[in-house]
Amino acid sequence: MSKIKNAFAKGKAFVAFITCGDPDLATTAAVVRAAVQNGADLIELGIPFSDPTAEGPVIQGANLRALNGGVTTDKIFDLVRELRQDVTVPMVFMTYANVVYSYGAERFIASCQEIGMDGLILPDLPFEEKEEFQPLCQQYGVDLISLIAPTSENRIAMIAKEAEGFLYIVSSLGVTGTRSEITTDLASIVKVVRANTSIPCAIGFGISTPEQAKAMAALSDGAIVGSAIIKLLEKYGKAAPQYVGEYVKAMKDALR
Repeated sequence: MSKIKNAFAKGKAFVAFITCGDPDLATTAAVVRAAVQNGADLIELGIPFSDPTAEGPVIQGANLRALNGGVTTDKIFDLVRELRQDVTVPMVFMTYANVVYSYGAERFIASCQEIGMDGLILPDLPFEEKEEFQPLCQQYGVDLISLIAPTSENRIAMIAKEAEGFLYIVSSLGVTGTRSEITTDLASIVKVVRANTSIPCAIGFGISTPEQAKAMAALSDGAIVGSAIIKLLEKYGKAAPQYVGEYVKAMKDALR
């Protein structure tokens, strides 16, 4: 049974996205723990990729810093093994199809199961092509998490019907990054999702303030935040865990 639903079992979920290896893996581990201790219900770990097409400049920068620091998929797997000694909340990887391909899809997904990862998000994998990974994910008990964008329109019901873990609803067109306001008609998207699945849905892309998180969680089952956390890492580097912890607490409090 998917562990991911546990993240949504106690009210609105706060999902924190962290790029692995920015500025280094020891800091990543400390930031994950600080986020969890301050109320993060689910952690998305980004595996850096040289051409992260869904990302805005903030997370692109984190990808470059991590890759320049020598991060590899195997080192990230070791990081997760270490985290799993005490971190019990659900964790998912967010990366690009190419990262999984080049590692070897079965080897990658089997490793996810072995180290205790609960799901996989591949923003560049079109829904129509998920069969490339779906059977392996099912074989190894790793949820392949689908994204629904404002452009999905008549495909929303279809994507929702086949969803696993949780549904990642993309709040706005374009790339990740903080936005001053989110104008997409998310209520109608969530309505179609609710009519087609009982799986929880969380909204991401552009959320940075407690007010935005509260508004998004009022529409859905939770809020996903990445760029605002990465900005703290960019600003404070190895001292970031304390600041990320305080930020996550403020965001989680807004969802309570």
